[in-house]
Amino acid sequence: MICLLFFLWFLFLPKSKQVVEVSTSKTGKHGHAKCHFVGIDIFSGKKLEDIVPSSHNCDVPHVNRTDYQLIDISEDGFVSLLTENGNTKDDLRLPTDENLLSQIKDGFAEGKDLVVTVMSAMGEEQICALKDIGPKN
Repeated sequence: MICLLFFLWFLFLPKSKQVVEVSTSKTGKHGHAKCHFVGIDIFSGKKLEDIVPSSHNCDVPHVNRTDYQLIDISEDGFVSLLTENGNTKDDLRLPTDENLLSQIKDGFAEGKDLVVTVMSAMGEEQICALKDIGPKN
């Protein structure tokens, strides 16, 4: 019985989730063994549960993490990021996580060189981490 215990990411209905718990049940009188997945939305942090027959295949989303250098923060909450090839990326909003948001704003106000990590999956992107690479020269 294969139950995807080794996958970190799992597709729960239309959202990407990080699997935090998996349990299996024995086969019943009338059916297959079941896998019970508990996941956390990688963008909103909401918890979701799903039960899948252990004999069925499950979809796994392709999740990317990319680092960009922070160039500017606009008044309307968008960030300007520098890509590896020297172009700018201007379509991302500041994160909703208050702790990460304050770290980004404070570091930028202090004139530090900041690198943000952007996680993307299923057409969604969000800033998920911050690295301080030192003061601006």
